[in-house]
Amino acid sequence: MSNMVNLTINGIAVSVEENKTILEAAKHLHIKIPTLCYHKDLCVAGNCRVCVVEQVGNHKLVASCATPVAEGMEINTNTLKVRNCRKHIIELLLTEHREECTKCYRNGHCELQALSAEYQITNQDFIDLVPDKNYTVDRLSPAIEKDDSKCIRCQRCVRTCAEIQSVGAIAVAHKGSEMKISTFFDRSLDEVVCTNCGQCIVHCPTGALTEKSYVEKVWDALADPDTHVIVQTAPAVRVGLGEELGLGLGTRVTGKMVSALKRLGFDSVLDTNFTADLTIMEEGTELLTRLKRALVDDDPDVALPMATSCSPGWVKYIEHKYPEYLPNLSTCKSPQQMFGALAKTYYAKNVNVVPENIVSVSIMPCTAKKFEANRPEMKDSGYKDVDFVLTTRELAVMIKQAGIEFEKLNDETFDSIMGVGSGAGAIFGATGGVMEAALRTAYEIVTGREVPFDNLEIIPVRGLEGVKETTVKIEGTVEEWNFLEGAELKCAITNGLENAHKLLEAIKRGDKFYHFIEIMACPGGCLGGGGQPFPVDNEIRLQRMNALYEEDRNLPIRKSHENPEIVQIYKEFLDEPLSHKSHKLLHTSYVKREQY
Repeated sequence: MSNMVNLTINGIAVSVEENKTILEAAKHLHIKIPTLCYHKDLCVAGNCRVCVVEQVGNHKLVASCATPVAEGMEINTNTLKVRNCRKHIIELLLTEHREECTKCYRNGHCELQALSAEYQITNQDFIDLVPDKNYTVDRLSPAIEKDDSKCIRCQRCVRTCAEIQSVGAIAVAHKGSEMKISTFFDRSLDEVVCTNCGQCIVHCPTGALTEKSYVEKVWDALADPDTHVIVQTAPAVRVGLGEELGLGLGTRVTGKMVSALKRLGFDSVLDTNFTADLTIMEEGTELLTRLKRALVDDDPDVALPMATSCSPGWVKYIEHKYPEYLPNLSTCKSPQQMFGALAKTYYAKNVNVVPENIVSVSIMPCTAKKFEANRPEMKDSGYKDVDFVLTTRELAVMIKQAGIEFEKLNDETFDSIMGVGSGAGAIFGATGGVMEAALRTAYEIVTGREVPFDNLEIIPVRGLEGVKETTVKIEGTVEEWNFLEGAELKCAITNGLENAHKLLEAIKRGDKFYHFIEIMACPGGCLGGGGQPFPVDNEIRLQRMNALYEEDRNLPIRKSHENPEIVQIYKEFLDEPLSHKSHKLLHTSYVKREQY
């Protein structure tokens, strides 16, 4: 047990563990110290100095986020010296920050804006340096925009990209007044190793990094009488959207979300959970096929472990960092892209609309989905499969623009044809959810029985731990799969690309062997995606995660293979998993990319 340290803050005694900082100690007393460079997810940097406090006996102010507590320490957080210093620091940050708050995407969600209001920065005492700076805006990426004029150089994005994601697409360049956050040779984000995960966006305190918005293009499509506009909604959206519209953290708003989308004018409101279930049918069959090739056919070329391919940030990461493992990726497209391909084939045929008149929109918790929709591989329907991708935040913008009082809406249900999803599809939004959904179906296919966990809840794959492992022993197989009798299916689950890096390195060294691995690019999985509401930390991720599991428990269908619309689409259109038609529409391949 850690030793306790006694100190006083603003004359109030407090005892905390010896490894805590002044900032953490102040929280015990419900004293708020402002921060900008600090974030719970990241290592301490002490860059911005907004969190300075006065330590009795020290003539210099100290950064509370980076100063550990000490026995007998006396701290004051609200002296005239401290307040004036913080105010001047904020003013100095504003001298190099383009102040166009009413036109900024982060208006109302900007930490610098909030501090400026809190400290009543109404007059600028320092020279405005913005006109003398050669600021640039990078808009070339289909997913992320980078505006140097909004950057306060707190380096939260740099630490996020390095610590959480192990990517290093952005870094600090130059020194002093010339310091900036840049990329390899100052190239566009579209030309470097960036995975488009958007974690830099959710950790940026200002509008320096934002998603590329397609809101106006979707409004244009909705206003065009000659287009048939359909929308799909990812599982994590329904547990994040409420936060952006004034409801509590992790509130499930599925029915209200559907109602709002119908009021916005979409011709059909459908569910990505449907193609999540379809992914399980295809991916589960692919896994079992690979196992048969390895165990029965002794095929030396079969690539194990098989890795999920639902997360486009993870897919781009492996293309850049571990191209030798591309054969291990499932060939399945993500649920978003499966939906897009079917929207302009199966759906178009069923509603008797010509595909070229269909505009397919997806609402995602993820900025990497914007990049994915623009990949040249994603046109197997004969058209661009998904036309526009909006984040959870962008959907909230549209709902507000339309004057919809979201919290007062009645619950409505998804439309038919690709609108029914199971609980297994719903938990795709949480780390471990794809693995759990796959095991629910694969185990039952092989044994004819439900997976041997209470209430279908495979607890070992759940939670926010960096790398989780589980082994499922297969016993009592049906005749077709008797070669798996007694086999132990070894599985691993990870979230956040730094953890993916650790897992792949362990596999590469031969320290670990698995048959099946699930990797999600973002911490917590899609519920912690780069398009979800601000702010984010593990407490918020857990509340969203619990809401998704509650969604699963409350759905009448909880296994992908029991979804009646899945049964129907195979009967009417796809024939069977891994059929020729499903390979053409639902599967793809990926490419090696440069590592800069």
